Amino acid sequence: MKYLLHGCRVVTMNARRDILDADILVDGDRIAALGPDIAVLPEARDAERVDMTGRVLLPGLIQAHMHVTQILFRGLCDDLELMDWLEKRTWPLEGAHSAASNAVSARLAALELIRSGTTSLVDMGTIRHEDAIFEVMEAVGLRGLFGKCMMDEGAGVPASMRESAEDSLRETERLIRKWHMRGGGRLRCAVAPRFIPSCSDALLTSARDLARANGLRLHTHASENMGEIALVEGSRRMRNILYLHKLGYTGEDVLLAHCVWLDGEEKRVLADTGTHVVHCPSSNTKMSSGFAPVAELRDMGVNVALGLDGAHNHMDSFLEMRQASVLQKALLNNPLALPAPEALEIATLGGARAMGQEAEIGSLEVGKKADLIALNLEMPHTLPAVGRDVVGRIVYEATRENVTDSMVDGRFLYRAGKFLTLDAGAVLRDAERECLGCICRAGLEFGTRPENAVQRPILPSRQVTS
Repeated sequence: MKYLLHGCRVVTMNARRDILDADILVDGDRIAALGPDIAVLPEARDAERVDMTGRVLLPGLIQAHMHVTQILFRGLCDDLELMDWLEKRTWPLEGAHSAASNAVSARLAALELIRSGTTSLVDMGTIRHEDAIFEVMEAVGLRGLFGKCMMDEGAGVPASMRESAEDSLRETERLIRKWHMRGGGRLRCAVAPRFIPSCSDALLTSARDLARANGLRLHTHASENMGEIALVEGSRRMRNILYLHKLGYTGEDVLLAHCVWLDGEEKRVLADTGTHVVHCPSSNTKMSSGFAPVAELRDMGVNVALGLDGAHNHMDSFLEMRQASVLQKALLNNPLALPAPEALEIATLGGARAMGQEAEIGSLEVGKKADLIALNLEMPHTLPAVGRDVVGRIVYEATRENVTDSMVDGRFLYRAGKFLTLDAGAVLRDAERECLGCICRAGLEFGTRPENAVQRPILPSRQVTS
């Protein structure tokens, strides 16, 4: 298809950070032209003209760390710290997934991601039924890196979530052969061991070798919570990032989610190796994990991307951008920390760099993929506009309610407020049914705090710095 998106205000996120009143010509999956008077070009004459008058166009937002398999369980795991959240709720529920329920969870996630302006994601699946996630994402049209979650040991891991290292590697290899670069490269594989406490060294090193042999991203969690760090120090006698570095889990092909509790040496390792950090502000604050030193890491040259994480109630990337910015201001007692342009960067170019696809996505430029969203900022919560910076309005005021259109690879997924690749009503009905099925299969009861859940003491310090 060929589209002429006419009358736009374009937030390009190019190297000059140009904001233009312009048209965009989309030809196939690429941006063919961008600028004023595009309609008079010979190549635009046969394009479908789409009136975008009054709309702000920007690159599709990128979520660089997610668990779409958990979206079906939103609100079932509230008010717990990380290890209780995993052991008493999330792992039993994940382990109860069938292929059908995992597909419904992926469709529910896709529905909300598209509605809230996300066009690309990096997902850590669960132990089984990863094909269901790939199949859904291929059908609905989102772009992403997807990896089967890998786990072979750990206290509190239920039998339904445990597998041998050999089986985990064999299944990951099968998925790579079947799915990597499907959809013209829109779907790609990553290798995704969950985190050190649930992975043997044999699994971690074999997963590393598998990723490097196939030129794939390594995607894991690190230093999210003080309890996790204590587990790693108890079993490996090293701090989390330093141990990962020892195993080769640093470098430009590595995405580390969270990185909340870092000492000075760990920060330097991340900066020196070019490792990507994915910041998950809502998850970290809701679970009282802490405040990631995002502004400091960026000042040291670390690429930071934005992540929604798992079953934490919402998937609104605009809310995550705002959270990322305002939390750094509070952490550093500095209103200039992570200003709006930097928050938008981590949600677009930061994610593109983490995915290894910055030459293709993350900004609106001629020759790049036509992954973009349109916003209507003429709404009560984003007005008045007079004297206002459009990037500030996007980061501090916009929500998913402002999104009117979403396009990936030159294909509209959401147009003029209507889903084109999903039946929203069917997804919502299926979600209720499959959620109940998972609860029953997991043998869990809800409505009260899990037995033996721990009320953690308030930590005396917000951040490890040295």
